[in-house]
Formats: sequence, structure tokens, C-alpha cells
Amino acid sequence: MASIVKILRVAADPNRLRILLLLRAEELSVAELQEILAMGQSTISTHLAQLKQAGLVEDRRTGKSNLYRLASPPGTDASAFSRSPQEESGTSVSVIFPQIEPNAAVAPISPEGENENSPGQSQRSPGNKVEEISGPRRAASKNASPAPVAMTPESPARTFLDDLLACAALEIPQAPHDQAAMRRVLRKRQDKTRAFFDSVAGRLGRDYVPGKSWKSTAEALLRLMPPMTIADLGAGEGAFALLLAQRAKKVIAVDSSARMIEVGREQAARNAINNVDFRLGDMEELPIGAGEVELVFFTQSLHHALHPARALEEAWRILAPGGRIAVLDLAKHRFEEARELYADEWLGFSEAELEAMLEKAGFTEVSASAVDKEPEAPQFQTLLAVGTKPS
Repeated sequence: MASIVKILRVAADPNRLRILLLLRAEELSVAELQEILAMGQSTISTHLAQLKQAGLVEDRRTGKSNLYRLASPPGTDASAFSRSPQEESGTSVSVIFPQIEPNAAVAPISPEGENENSPGQSQRSPGNKVEEISGPRRAASKNASPAPVAMTPESPARTFLDDLLACAALEIPQAPHDQAAMRRVLRKRQDKTRAFFDSVAGRLGRDYVPGKSWKSTAEALLRLMPPMTIADLGAGEGAFALLLAQRAKKVIAVDSSARMIEVGREQAARNAINNVDFRLGDMEELPIGAGEVELVFFTQSLHHALHPARALEEAWRILAPGGRIAVLDLAKHRFEEARELYADEWLGFSEAELEAMLEKAGFTEVSASAVDKEPEAPQFQTLLAVGTKPS
């Protein structure tokens, strides 16, 4: 940790002060500092090494380069101590040296660092009391090296550095130009990021992007959903029902396969999820009471129903007034093998067919549209249809 003496020694160079002012506002690389300050790489690196050795700056590795910033106290964020130029402009020297009165007379200091009064003479303490300094105590005070001062937010060293930089921002003539140049450099950094997304626009969903997944998107949307009672119709093993359970008051998962219901219950028990109720039943005769749920989902299940329109009528029955329905299903296709491969009763639906069935069942505010298309043959498309049960 830096002491006030170290700060004074390192900050004696105006170029190092310029660097500290920049790193107080933003993390910057050596190359960016070169561009801002118009100095050579070796000069910048030497200054940074000295500042780092003094404990005034720190760095972190990012890619092939390091980013430098003003050192922050342990367990704190460096940005918490940054000041805007507007804040710095109001700082006066009396803030740095609060014990010096504006018109106070200061005794001259001899080369040895002693007051020019004769040895053993009294000196005035801040409390105006006379204190005799002599003998071993005086020798100790003369020869002692400055003790390191922890750079906590309230420490004298931290306060001193903050105030020193505030005055430097006013006195160094290049400081305003440095800040303007830094803003240009940061705009270039942003432009580089923007250029990448411009280059992948139109194919971002098809290319790999680290951390981007439909599961994470679904998780985010679920967090925005208010707690409610939800029916997952044609739930299969219950993967979607278990996902909904994170936010739902209760999920009723219905499937006609006893084995699917058994597997779903096992998964819920294994994950200690107790708000999913797996029920064996048919989509066209649901084991759910009238008005029992607030939201109904069909997720790629409606095309397995013998009578899809009847399944939608059942969904209307179990919904409370004001409840909503969401149907994710295949758009109409000609892949006949789906009947054998996936036990599909219907080769998807058109948007018009879904809207017509929902309206006939009694739903209002009905809409249907394509939301996805698989790139590989047979290029299945997914439709999303929604509707509301009138209040």
C-alpha cells in the first residue's frame, strides 16, 4: 500500500500525474495511453511500472493485453472513488492541507529537516500546546521512515491522493486535452464492438455466440412472469413443466402416457420440486376443474390430439376468466414420415387454422405467426398462437 511520501515521490513527474488522472476515470491499455498521451511505449511502460510499484495503479489481464486503473482499496470498486471533472474543479489547496491556515506563517525548514530553532527548543503542536522534543525521541522522529498507510476510502493517503489529483486536473495544462483524447479512444473501442455486431447482423442466431442460448433467454422471461397456476398439456416427461415450476405457484402437467407421467414425477422428486402436479389424462378430457388455471401451454403437443379443436375447447374450460393460452406447434408441412417417426396425428397447422380453432373455442385477442424455422430438411417451422379467455 502506498504512503503519502511514496505518493509525493512518484507524483513529482507531471506525466505520471497525467496517467493517474486518466486511470482514475477509465481502465486503459498501454496502447491506448500511447495514443492519448502521444508518448512512446517504453516511456508509458516505465511510468506504469513505477506507479504499480508504489501501489497507485493495478492491472488485469484481458486477452493479449493488460488494462490499468487507479488502485482500489481491498474489497472495494475503484469506480467508487472516481470524480468527474466538475467535482474536481471545486477542490482547493486547503482541502489537501486542512491544518494550514490561509495566512499562517510557516517556520523555515533547515536542510536536515529540523526547525531552525535551536536544538531542544519547543515546537507548537496543532493544539497550541508547547511540547519539548529532545533526546532519543527526537532522534527517532528524525530517522524514522514513513510507515505505509493503508489505502482505504477514508485513509489519509487515499484522501491525499484524491485531492492531489483534483488539483492536478486544474493545474496541468494538458489535462483537458488528455480527457478529450481518452473519450475518442473509448469511442474507438465501442466502434470496434459495434463493427463486430454489424458484421454478423443477419446471421447472429445461426452463429455460435458464447453464453447466448435459448435456455438462458427462457429463464430470463420466466423471471418476468408473475406467479400463477399453469397447465402444461401434453407435457411428456415434464421438462417444460419443471422449468415453469421455478416461478409458478403450481404447474399441472397432463399427459396420456403413464410411463411419461412416472418419469416426470421421478425427475421432480430428484430435483426436490414439489409444485408440479403430474396427472394422467387426455387433452380432450382434461383431469382439471373448470377455471382452475390462469395459463395454458401446448408445446408441440396439439398435433398429437385426435381432435385439436376439442382440445382447445377443453383449454378454454379450465382457464379462469382473463386467463391466456399459448400454443407452440408445427406449421403445416408435407413430411409424411412424421406420422410413423413421431406418432403425429396432424402434419402441423396453418396460421389461419390455428386462429380459427381458437376463436371458435371462445378465445379473443387471437393471433398466430411463425417464430422459428429449422435449417435442415425437412425445415420444420414453428408457429406461436395466443389467445385470451374473456373476463
